Amino acid sequence: MIILFGVFLLTLLVITALAIVRSESLFAAVILTGIFSLLMAANFFLLDAADVALTEAAIGAGITTVLFLGALALTGQSERGGGSTNRLLALGVVTITTLLVIYATFDKPRFGDPQAPVHQHVGPWYLEKTPELVDIPNAVTAVLGSYRGYDTLGEVFVVLTAGIGVLFLLGSGTASRRNGPAPSDTVNQGLRHYLVPRVVGRVLIPFIFLFGLYVQFHGEYGPGGGFQAGAILASAIILYSLLEGETQALRALPMSVLVWLAAGGAILYSAVGIAGMLLGGNFLDYSVLLPDPVKGQQIGILLIELGVGVTVFGVMLCVFHAFASRGKV
Repeated sequence: MIILFGVFLLTLLVITALAIVRSESLFAAVILTGIFSLLMAANFFLLDAADVALTEAAIGAGITTVLFLGALALTGQSERGGGSTNRLLALGVVTITTLLVIYATFDKPRFGDPQAPVHQHVGPWYLEKTPELVDIPNAVTAVLGSYRGYDTLGEVFVVLTAGIGVLFLLGSGTASRRNGPAPSDTVNQGLRHYLVPRVVGRVLIPFIFLFGLYVQFHGEYGPGGGFQAGAILASAIILYSLLEGETQALRALPMSVLVWLAAGGAILYSAVGIAGMLLGGNFLDYSVLLPDPVKGQQIGILLIELGVGVTVFGVMLCVFHAFASRGKV
């Protein structure tokens, strides 16, 4: 039954992808892209990758769609015709790539095979030692936060760097308003004159916040963590901006605060690592943070996950406001 449902989702993904490629309406392509991301999130849940599914649903189907719509406001809503296109060359590249991907799948292990190489190396050690060394039920959080703490720190700085790059390209909200075209009334006023979206949105926002906090501080016991929580909390603020207007949202959380949040989360993560060094351990060695090494691991993971969530939250909102504050050109 699960395999049949997976084939059904895969079929929908292919149909949606073809519709995106064939669509000449950029607005329709953006909406279809959001649908594609939602289908991918369902696929991840089907594969028991709940952490990735939460991220895909919040960022792919939610925030990315809003950012695409914001970018679309700076351009037209239909694809421009005219330009020279070599359809045969494009078809050839796509065909060759597809055949290479299909050929590569022939060497993959059987789905769910316990004897697959990935289950024969470091994976069993993580599952065996996590209860002893970290003592949290979610081994994924333990791996990302402790065993692979350096990698996760790098990912946080990648997110921060990407946000800085977007702000340099588009300018912050204040600079865009001072130097660029004025934002539209829809950006300033939101959907205040539409009763149903406002009522439904006001009901949803507190629950989105509550779920985001749950994902943030319950990541050790179930699917979740800082990346997912930051995206979910940012989506709540973005929804508020769409309903009440960007001006009202910036009054609640000014751009200067968001910039400090984006940088502060990365600083918090780094500070936890430096604290481990000052207490006689290695960088990002949480076991020295408390007299009990296991409790030290737990408090360290909690702090660095908080740093991840704060950075993702700040960067997502900075990028959103950078798009929203620019007028139509």
